[in-house]
Amino acid sequence: MENMGFVIETSKSMDDVSSGLEKATSEHGFTILAVHDVHKTLTEKGFDSQPLKIYEVCNAEFAHQALASDVNVAMFMPCKIVVRTGDNAGTKMTLVRPSMISAMMPESGLEKMAQEVEERLIGIMDAVK
Repeated sequence: MENMGFVIETSKSMDDVSSGLEKATSEHGFTILAVHDVHKTLTEKGFDSQPLKIYEVCNAEFAHQALASDVNVAMFMPCKIVVRTGDNAGTKMTLVRPSMISAMMPESGLEKMAQEVEERLIGIMDAVK
């Protein structure tokens, strides 16, 4: 998991992290396309679950460039930041590393772009913590 995801844990509440993500995402040139409240969905279906949300984020310029390089990258789009309760207290944010996606598609030539996207997404998470 360590190579696949980047993790930050904060003492902030889920609500504070959620509102922080909304602000920091736009400040870093990304848009939140969707928020999946997995906890709410599972609870409505009668399952017990811990709070967990999946934020789908996108930067249109990067998305356009990536798709022009290799349309198959669409399988991994948009980028996702998972927000859930922390192991002890607080909240944990996990990013699926775009660099791992480019590693799975070495012929795409997306390594440099994936690294830049990853750095910017980590910047969003750092701004929230």
